[in-house]
Amino acid sequence: MTKKERVIAAIEQKEVDGIPSGFSLHFPDGQKKGEASVKAHLDFFRDTDTDICKVMNENLIPVFGTIHTPKDYDRLIPTMTMEDAFMKAQIEMTKKILDGCGKDVFTMGTLHGICASGIHPIEQAGINYYAARQMQVDFLRWDEKRMLPAMQRITDVLCALAKSYIEAGLDSIYYAALGGEREFFTDEEFAKWIKPFDLQIMQAIKAAGGYCFLHICKDGLNMERYQDYGSYADVVNWGVYETSFSMEEGRKLFGGKTIMGGLPNHHGVLVDGNKEQIQAEVKRIVDDFGKKGMILGADCTLFTDQDLEKVRIAAEAARSC
Repeated sequence: MTKKERVIAAIEQKEVDGIPSGFSLHFPDGQKKGEASVKAHLDFFRDTDTDICKVMNENLIPVFGTIHTPKDYDRLIPTMTMEDAFMKAQIEMTKKILDGCGKDVFTMGTLHGICASGIHPIEQAGINYYAARQMQVDFLRWDEKRMLPAMQRITDVLCALAKSYIEAGLDSIYYAALGGEREFFTDEEFAKWIKPFDLQIMQAIKAAGGYCFLHICKDGLNMERYQDYGSYADVVNWGVYETSFSMEEGRKLFGGKTIMGGLPNHHGVLVDGNKEQIQAEVKRIVDDFGKKGMILGADCTLFTDQDLEKVRIAAEAARSC
């Protein structure tokens, strides 16, 4: 099997000649955009030899002014299109990476979900991540009538990006969802303010003809909030070690969908294991979960300074299972 054939067979839960894998990391400053990012991606894929070529997205929703209130948010978040510079830059970079990674790999673009994309303009104005998250929650509680139209404008351009990704030649999109943590939204708030936008974007991915990989980010999650998302996802990934929610529990929650994961991203064998330990851990994970409907991956992005030889050993071990 080619790498692409292997991944598609795993998604469709058909017989595979080995377990496919996919890993990613945030590249260091200086390698996040432009030609330097293209090279960093291609070097990563070559050095790790994973089956999935995942294109990172550091071309974030930009800052349009200082946001202090829901009124500011509504006023400063404009209607955006694929003609905006930050969107064009992402597609141009994606096409160059696709030209370099070959036809036999399975390719994937990254889409930051409505919760993450919704705070990018706040963060980039100098607000730290957790403060921006709390501002988003507070703003919605104070004045949802001003917040929701602005969030819809962000959703609309993310749907357009999903379509453009697939038209550019990507096989799939990794949809990184936030908001499931108990520390921010209540279950009712999540269902009202976050879920409808998430599902719009996931539907756009499917309508464009791409496979949808749902990544549920962070810890302290109420995984039940995402149960309905399984209808729009082909593959689901979350922090198995961060949330203490096993791959088998996820398979049951999401109606038997293919699961990507198995390894922690910031500790364990990918950090401090030797070759034999990595091989043994990968074999244990596959033996425990089974080969059907599995893609080896990690809880989330690896350390930026990850030893890529360890990732390569894991990918080779998975394919030998």
